[in-house]
This record gives sequence, C-alpha cells and structure tokens, in this order.
Amino acid sequence: MSGGSRREMNLGVFVEMTGRHLAGWRHRQVNPQGPMDFGHYRQVIEIAERGLFDLFFLADGLAIRDRSAERLGRGPKAHFEPLTLLSALSQASRHIGLIATASTTFNAPFHIARKFASLDFLSGGRAGWNIVTSSSAAEAENFGDQPIPPAQERYRRAGEFVEVVRGLWDSWDDDAILADPASGVYFRPDGLHALDHRGEFFNVRGPLNIPRPPQGHPLLVQAGSSQAGMALGASVGEIIYTAQTTLADAQAFYGQLKAQAQAAGRPAQALRILPGLFPVVGRSRAEAQEKFAYLQSLIHPEVGLAQLEHHLGGVDLSGYPLDGPLPDLPDSGTGATSRIALLQHIARRDNLTIRDLYLQVAIARGHPVLTGTATDIADMMTAWFQEGGADGFNIMPGWLPGGLADFVDLVVPELQRRGVYRRRYQGATTRDIMGLARPASRYAAPVDYR
Repeated sequence: MSGGSRREMNLGVFVEMTGRHLAGWRHRQVNPQGPMDFGHYRQVIEIAERGLFDLFFLADGLAIRDRSAERLGRGPKAHFEPLTLLSALSQASRHIGLIATASTTFNAPFHIARKFASLDFLSGGRAGWNIVTSSSAAEAENFGDQPIPPAQERYRRAGEFVEVVRGLWDSWDDDAILADPASGVYFRPDGLHALDHRGEFFNVRGPLNIPRPPQGHPLLVQAGSSQAGMALGASVGEIIYTAQTTLADAQAFYGQLKAQAQAAGRPAQALRILPGLFPVVGRSRAEAQEKFAYLQSLIHPEVGLAQLEHHLGGVDLSGYPLDGPLPDLPDSGTGATSRIALLQHIARRDNLTIRDLYLQVAIARGHPVLTGTATDIADMMTAWFQEGGADGFNIMPGWLPGGLADFVDLVVPELQRRGVYRRRYQGATTRDIMGLARPASRYAAPVDYR
C-alpha cells in the first residue's frame, strides 16, 4: 500500500510469453518469436513500470506439460528460464517487483535461497518467489522415474522447504559484513549462523554463502486454492494469486484466507490477495468487442479442445460431442483439484458446452474475462477492491505487449482518477512500495517497546 494511510490497490502483470490467450501469439501485433527475444520482455516491463505496476510475474513450468502440444505443434512452448531472464530485466527496470516461479518438488532449498537472494541484490530489493509444488507427470519425467508425490506430501515438503529457505536467508545478520581492510576483518563471526536444519525432507547445515537480502526475505508468492494450498498461503504467503469469477466467490475466498492468516498468528494486511483478471479494453464497447472477437477467431479447434483436456487433468473428451455438456469427471489423480473443480463449476453454472468451455479456457483458464471500456473495467476492479474481494489484481493481457499497453493507457488513468491507485512509486524496495514489512531475522534480539 502506498500513499500514506489511504488504501490503494496493487497490480501485477502476468507474463506468459506472448500473452495469456491461447492464440495470442498469432495476433497481428505480436512478435511470434517473442518468447526467446529479450527485447520483447524488456518492452513489456517498461510498459508495466510506466503503469506503476507492483509486480512483473513470470509463469513457468519444468516441462512441456501439455503433451498434445508436442503432437499438434500449434503454440509456443519454448521460453527463457525465469530467474535468468529476471536477472537481465533487473537492469532494464527500476521499481517493479520481479517474481519468478520455482518448484519445491524439483529443487533444493539451498539453491532456491541463493538464487533469489542473488536476484534481490541484483535488482536492489525487488525479488519474489512464486512457490509452486508441481503436479504434472510431465515434469516428474524430467527428474527421474519417480511419480509425482500425493498432494498432501507435496505440501508438507513445500512447507518445510519454505521454512529452510527463510532460515537460510537469515544466515547473516544485516550488519555482519564489515569489509574493513584496516582491521583485516571482513565479517563478524558472531553475525554468521548455521541453520542446522533436520526435518522430514531436508537436512541442511547452512549458512548461505550470500549476505542477507536487501528485503530481508524476497517476497513469498503463492497461488494454491485447494485446502492444502490455502493453508500454505495463509502461513507463509505475502502475495496470493487466485482465480475467482464472481464478486461473491472472491469475497468468500478473501475472507477465508485472511481469517486463516490471522489464525496462524499473522495480521490480515501481511498478505495481499490479487485475483487474476483478463481485460480487453477499448475506447468504446464496440471496439473492445471487436478486439475480443479477433482474438477468439485465432483459436484452432484442435488446440482449444486439447487445452481444455489438459486443464481438466488429462481427461480424454474426444468421445463427447463438442456442442454437448461437459461430462462428470473422476478425480484426475494429479492433485490439480482446485482448478478442475472451478472449471466444472463454471460449466454447470453457465450451462456451457464443451466448445463453450474450451473457448473460455483459451482466454484465461478460469479467470474472469472483462471486455469493455476503461470505465467498465475500472467499475469492476473498484467494486472488488472496495467490497472485500481483492487487494488488487494480477492483470493477464491476452496479447503482449499491446494488451498491457491498452490497460496502462486507458484503465490506469481511470483508477487514478478514482483515487484507488498510485500516481507515483514511493519506496526503494518492492516491500517498501507495497507497504509490506521487512522480516526481522530469527537471530535478531527481540525489541522491547515498553
């Protein structure tokens, strides 16, 4: 939160190569080689900073998770590793938070702690870790022959993983490094701490061989909406991404997660809930509808159906009529239950056919889609923000960079006019800009405020 005591919404941009829409790469304004073009990402982050966004979020996975993509070859599936890209983008930006996805299932805590601490230093205090547990068999096949662990085990591992990483970030006291040539003392030995963690999944001595990050801890970002995912977010998450399609659903999720955080001993304001939002903005409603219809016209039917099958846990829908209802689906066994349940709920609630549903999935994968003028979109965002549904939004442009530029040029001024969004950055680090506290080290002496 910025601007003193006045509450202002936080905005992130969800950067998925050339855009969130399944066919965004085919848009006439898009560079189809963008996923491997640094200049493409630099242009996107420059637009996001012009719009005073808090966060630049890179989606990632450790496999081509949609196996139909290998067969069909109809969409971009090759892209940069996120921490590498964000390290480069840290030098092309000044204020925006840099969020990279990294799995707790296929990494080690020491590596993750060191990499994100390095990014925090390179960026001057703007790093954030999007914590995911990985539920894809395709990812597991790239890391040996063991199947994906059950969801509860993955989340137990994730909880311990995060605790180890946070402990490693505290390896050095903030003032431990003296670097004094005159005395010959580089650091105070009493300011260096070995973690000596012994747990169910990890044995890690430490200490980390990089000083305590500028933010103390890089931001912890989390997106699970299952029961286990919400428990993890409530206990450690500071930025929570979620997919809610109505204000009532958003309010229910918001209230439940904030209450869980408070039950875990955290103040409600210690975490910010940012639902995803897919906007298509026009200077008139007719122009916005024209932009949306053009995007939808780019979807190849084979790709749309394959994408829906993927997001339903790999179910085979080939035996069902496209213009018939979605059948009842068994548990996929992948652990991606919250998103599957959401899509089934949307299909039942709105009486959608399989074709209708794949057209929706192609747009935003279960997030709300809003097509209209800046006023229309700001009305929705302001209502959710002021009525207990969101602390801000994770904006998901359908195509990049044009979809983001439309939002920044048209919607941001409208939000500013209403007094719900900042007019300038205030603060040095992302924590400063968002009004999130810098964590004290676990080794710091407690402060007596009496």
